[in-house]
Amino acid sequence: MHEMSLVSSVLDIVEDYASRHRFGRVDTVRLSFGALSGIDPAALRFAFEVLSGETRCRGAALELKVVPARVYCLACGGENEVEGFPADCPHCGSAQVTPTGGFDGLRLEELDVDNE
Repeated sequence: MHEMSLVSSVLDIVEDYASRHRFGRVDTVRLSFGALSGIDPAALRFAFEVLSGETRCRGAALELKVVPARVYCLACGGENEVEGFPADCPHCGSAQVTPTGGFDGLRLEELDVDNE
């Protein structure tokens, strides 16, 4: 389950931020990732619950934003959401598409914290 290592890295980043910006407890952690990144939201939530127990993120809310997969069609110029990839353009049916979003890995978007 690679979600455990992802959450472990996020918690390390939070600790680094806490030492540099001198904050205490974390109330909310906001993460984003692409729909086709291979990250399982349920596994990510489980990993966060397990690993955050002895950190300043203990009890923090975890908010996840899943970025939909999108493609740009070279034939019609449209940009559309798709369920998977490779994909044909949902608008014109062309196979000449290039991915534009939804493939990104985990990203720490924002933290709500209590100052020390």
